[in-house]
Amino acid sequence: MTQFSDLKLDPKVLKAIAEAGYTTPTPIQAQAIPHALEGRDVLGIAQTGTGKTASFVLPLITRLGRGRARARMPRSLVLAPTRELAAQVAENFDTYAKHTRLTKALLIGGVAFGEQDKLIDRGVDVLIATPGRLLDHFERGKLLLTGVEVMVVDEADRMLDMGFIPDIERIFGLTPFTRQTFFYSATMAPEIERITNTFLSNPARIEIARQATASETIAQELIELPATRRDGAAKIKREALRAIIEAEGDKLENAIIFCNRKVEVDILAKSLTKHKLDAAPIHGDLDQSLRTRTLERFRAGELRLLIASDVAARGLDVPSVSHVFNFDLPSHPEDYVHRIGRTGRAGRSGKAVSLMVPSDQKYLDAIEQLLERQLPRGVAPQMDIGKPAPEPKSEEAAPRRAHSVSKSKAPEKAKAPEKAKAQDKVAAPGNPPAPEKAPAQAAAKPETKDAQNANLYNLDEAKSARGGRGQSRQRQDNRGAVVGMGDHVPDFLLREFRSA
Repeated sequence: MTQFSDLKLDPKVLKAIAEAGYTTPTPIQAQAIPHALEGRDVLGIAQTGTGKTASFVLPLITRLGRGRARARMPRSLVLAPTRELAAQVAENFDTYAKHTRLTKALLIGGVAFGEQDKLIDRGVDVLIATPGRLLDHFERGKLLLTGVEVMVVDEADRMLDMGFIPDIERIFGLTPFTRQTFFYSATMAPEIERITNTFLSNPARIEIARQATASETIAQELIELPATRRDGAAKIKREALRAIIEAEGDKLENAIIFCNRKVEVDILAKSLTKHKLDAAPIHGDLDQSLRTRTLERFRAGELRLLIASDVAARGLDVPSVSHVFNFDLPSHPEDYVHRIGRTGRAGRSGKAVSLMVPSDQKYLDAIEQLLERQLPRGVAPQMDIGKPAPEPKSEEAAPRRAHSVSKSKAPEKAKAPEKAKAQDKVAAPGNPPAPEKAPAQAAAKPETKDAQNANLYNLDEAKSARGGRGQSRQRQDNRGAVVGMGDHVPDFLLREFRSA
């Protein structure tokens, strides 16, 4: 079996590795480091948690052991998609370069430009940055990339998901053509393949596992929850999650819970805290200092549940995460592999539980298609969820309906006898019409005629809207009609005046 001592690394690096407690390299480290020390470009494809970071940090330190950095011209560049992943690379560099005099600078968002400018002005051997903040410094004239000897792109597929590919291409154009390039990705999308063909020169391709596969040390489980209204799905998931956490008991030492939206991260963290569970959120909208403190508490074991968005799916290197929960199934199937890869790291066992409602079926199909196997189904926890509210009893509902009907029909019933009496008086033979009734009867005929004219007018307007003919003729035939006033036409408008 290959040992680190067989890889021709710098003795100072080997000493730091031994002090960290490592003796045997992982498969990707054993295969990538020899090619990197020879000066070849490396294309590494491996699942998360396999030791990719050390596979480029160790040969990078060995190569930079000779030479000196110049102001504003870093000797090497490491690009990471998120602040957390960049900070993880910086921590690895500090661990393995502690016996050397190499310097580093970390350029990430959420930190003042002034402190970062001071580090760059002094000159650094290793510059670790996110693409956006790196270009900010370059455009301000504080940074030159013409002295880069080694360039590393970590988690390139995540760069693609976050829309950083145009920035990556621009940064490649700012570095020397003679640089050595390390390119690492968990999956190889067509766009990633295009970039590697463009910017890498005859790379050593190292593929440790089939693309987008989960570690065999992770026990996966899918919990299918009953159908419900869209606005009630989150509530059902929260109840199910609390029940699962309670059922796991002491086996759940700590856990990362992933949500698709930042709003859901905050809501879930507040809900778990309200139910006396130790939880805290982390996502891109939080201040960087708060995110750093939260991660430090989680790593130190002071925080049990970390509620995270996909910003934390890459870059969280906590060796002893016992559980991962997918509160929401990810919309991109590759993210499922990276999420559950936070547990079961470095040969340890872990458990990943995903919650699903029927509306998530398309996401599940994409994940199972990527993994080329079906996720094991688990038993849903015992909860009183998904049951409709009980309807009122029939004997109680019937009187209410009768009461409401009788109340609404009461005025009509009261008017009915009065109408009948009035009709009897008018229709009775031999009864002369009362003088006060005559105006009402006279007004009734014009109302009927007016209603007919209104119907003709509406028909005329409808034909006009369709471009029909005969419009002017109908208006001429009804020239004397007054339309548009409904049943409330004043009497004086209906009277005819003849000349003497």
